[in-house]
Amino acid sequence: MKTKLVLALLALSFTTVFAAPPAGWTEDYAKAVEQAKAQKKNLLLDFTGSDWCGFCIKLDKEVFDTAKFKAFAKDNLILVKVDFPQAKPQSAKVKKQNSELKAKFPFNGYPTIVILDPEGKELGRKGGYAPGSGPDAYIEKLNGFLKK
Repeated sequence: MKTKLVLALLALSFTTVFAAPPAGWTEDYAKAVEQAKAQKKNLLLDFTGSDWCGFCIKLDKEVFDTAKFKAFAKDNLILVKVDFPQAKPQSAKVKKQNSELKAKFPFNGYPTIVILDPEGKELGRKGGYAPGSGPDAYIEKLNGFLKK
């Protein structure tokens, strides 16, 4: 009995806890595509380095974490974090998926936002972030992609 308990505790101690994406976001691209098709919404892929990229962190704080952006996204987008962290643990499945997405939608730097229609056709992209521009300017840029 003690041996089984010790083995169970050891198994739990070796289990890695993976960071979940923020509320309103998913890291599962396939499910996001299904959801986009069902809800007739476009996808926003956020290629980010969430724990090391300064401009990615500013974009999250100054745009994505705001009530204004969240309301806009809820009505218009399915949000997908495509994260390339340095310290946060990720499952092998997510790492593989993110590498495949990076190869499918190549870019030069972080953050890069790619807007897709529900069928996966790219509608536009925005690289980098100008700190202080806030949600209004960002939403205006995204609306330009969505109206194409």
